[in-house]
Amino acid sequence: MNHDWWQSAARPLDETARALAGVRQQQLTKPRGSLGRLEQLAIHLAALQGRERPVVEHLWIAIFAGDHGVAEEGVSPYPQAVTGQMLRNFAAGGAAISVLARQLGAELELIDLGTAEPLEPPPTGVRRLHLGRGTANFLQGPAMSAQQGRDALEAGRDSVRRAQAVGAHLYIGGEMGIANTSSASALACALLDRPATALVGPGTGLDATGVARKVAVVERALMLHGAHAGEPLELLLRLGGFEIAALAGAYLACAQEGLPALVDGFICSVAALLAVRLNPACRDWLLFAHCGAEPGHRRVLEALAAEPLLELGLRLGEGSGAALAVPLLQLACRLHGEMATFAEAAVADAGR
Repeated sequence: MNHDWWQSAARPLDETARALAGVRQQQLTKPRGSLGRLEQLAIHLAALQGRERPVVEHLWIAIFAGDHGVAEEGVSPYPQAVTGQMLRNFAAGGAAISVLARQLGAELELIDLGTAEPLEPPPTGVRRLHLGRGTANFLQGPAMSAQQGRDALEAGRDSVRRAQAVGAHLYIGGEMGIANTSSASALACALLDRPATALVGPGTGLDATGVARKVAVVERALMLHGAHAGEPLELLLRLGGFEIAALAGAYLACAQEGLPALVDGFICSVAALLAVRLNPACRDWLLFAHCGAEPGHRRVLEALAAEPLLELGLRLGEGSGAALAVPLLQLACRLHGEMATFAEAAVADAGR
């Protein structure tokens, strides 16, 4: 197997479909440009899907879960047991993303990449890969071995292939892992060459003292691993988490398989930034759902030249912000595909 699969070319966009969609937008019964970004979303989705009238009806949501050794530094108000407990909650249908997936009629895939407290027995509906009892504490060395990193990247790729096999129109990745905002913040600082004070936030609800402790932890991590700032794969192994690696692998695979991805919040956006650093060609296949409350999120979106669809002050994660943005994409497609043209409605076109 080629361990550098993520460097393979992304599927090219269909410029013929883009052009046809652009022409159709010009013919619909509305002032040209009056639907703003919804028009551009429909045209871009046409290029991604290779059809003049794109659709976003069959959704695949994958939640990757993994624990982080850095949690022992007190960077989260929650114990690591919560990661496994929330996986059970996802499987039982009680979490926010479970509710949203039901409402959207989406396939919801749950993947245990490595919880600190192994789920025994595994809940029904959870795919258990278990690459380890969470990552190692990155203040004491690399978070992951090279093999764990490759396996996590491939877990994301394999999830995308399952989505593609059932004809999904859109892929959403989500995450669950106590202390994963610390990992994502450290990665973002290293990738963007920004100080910890600029990007580190409260995560799941730290107070000012907790945030200061988290900043200090990230600063120590950057001092330890900073020599690898120009090596995205090495940074992933040293500072990342299983779920962050899987998300990056999923975004890379979406581009290669030709499946549009809707990126969720801060942690997912850091994974997307990492994916783009590993293979810049994947950027065209990424749509961005929202800008969340975590202070580093906006910086990461800016680095990706991303225009999020929503800004609701969200900081839940687990793919919830992306799920909330899906109706906008669906309506953009329905307006594009179902509105009458001036000719069909016998309405005079002022632009002609």
